[in-house]
Formats: sequence, structure tokens, C-alpha cells
Amino acid sequence: MKQSLTGHAYLVAGGAETIPAVAVLLGKEGVSISGNPDVYIRTYGQFGVDEARELRERASARAVSGARRIFIVATPGMTNEAQNALLKTLEEPPGNAMFFIIVPSPDMLLSTVRSRVERLTLSPKKRILEDGMVDAETFLSAAPEKRLDMLKPLLEKDDDDKRDIGAIVEFLASLERALLKEPEGLRAVYRARKFATDKGALIKPLLEQVALLTPRI
Repeated sequence: MKQSLTGHAYLVAGGAETIPAVAVLLGKEGVSISGNPDVYIRTYGQFGVDEARELRERASARAVSGARRIFIVATPGMTNEAQNALLKTLEEPPGNAMFFIIVPSPDMLLSTVRSRVERLTLSPKKRILEDGMVDAETFLSAAPEKRLDMLKPLLEKDDDDKRDIGAIVEFLASLERALLKEPEGLRAVYRARKFATDKGALIKPLLEQVALLTPRI
């Protein structure tokens, strides 16, 4: 089914690799992002209040060559302060601005922010599985020792000595959904997701606690 972009703000579940899918959708609406000065694309390790204020300032500027200005923001983490600042922009959006907020899980956003955006469903991602990880159900059915082995791909660092926080948050969000009826297990997963995007977060022990403390189901 064709999706028509009639709103001013959209929420997309995914990571930075979802940006090309957004570009394809915009292309179907007659908007090209290549070399377009009215298209603003940014990826952040953490979206803070300064980034939210900068976004609002840029959104207030006039379009250079077209009728609309497009803002595509992808981040695995967004502070509550940033969300409250972003909320002001979404509540009183500039008339020519359109926003795409890409985060691993809608659940990580405040309900007030979610109420101001439209959910946009793009092609499902299989990144964790493609990278050698397993799905939440397989992870939860395994013994703790096996779970620790399964976490290794997520704990690997890239050439910049950084881990893929987006993939980690996606994985934790999938565990939360699978553990809705297991409150004891949810505590460890929620704690890990809460702190995973903090600067200097100790990712390895957080994930190890998830592997050891969540119930086997």
C-alpha cells in the first residue's frame, strides 16, 4: 500500500540504515534528497537538548529551493530534556517543515512526543539477525552461558572503537516486548535500555546482567 505523507512529523522505528528507505518514500512524493539544501539529515549517538534546539532553529528558516524543508534525524538515544524541547517544535511546527524521527523503539519516547507524530512503517529490518544475533525468543529460551555467547556480536566494536548502540537498544526493546508477562525479567532489561545510551555507559556488564537475570522461557 502506498503511504502518502500528509502530516508534518513521523516516527520511524529503526536506525540510521533506515534513512535510505525514508529517501525512497520522499522520492515517491517528488522530493529528492540528493544535493537538496532543504533536506537536513543527521545521525546522533545521543540526541540532547542542544541538538533539539538546533533542530528548531533550522526548522524556522525559510526553504531555499522548494515549498518544504525536510528534517531526518536518527538516534539510538534521546534525553527527556531533548524530548521536551522537541515537543515544542512538534506542537508548533513551522508550516513548511516535515520531520522524520528515527529511533530503535517508539517506547523509548515520552507519550507526549508520541502523541504528536504519526507512525510510519517501512520495510522491516532484520539487522540483528543478519549480524549473527538471534531473536528475543531464542535468546530467552537459552541457558545463561549460551546467552553470553549470543551477545558477543553486539559487544564487538567497529573501526572507531565504538559499539553499535542502535542495534543494542533494538535488541533490548525486543526483549521487553517478549517479557511483558515476566516483570522480574523486565527490570534488568529496562535498566539496561535506560542506561545503554548514556555517555560512558558500561555496556558489557549491563548486557551480562540481562543474560543472567532474565528468566528462561
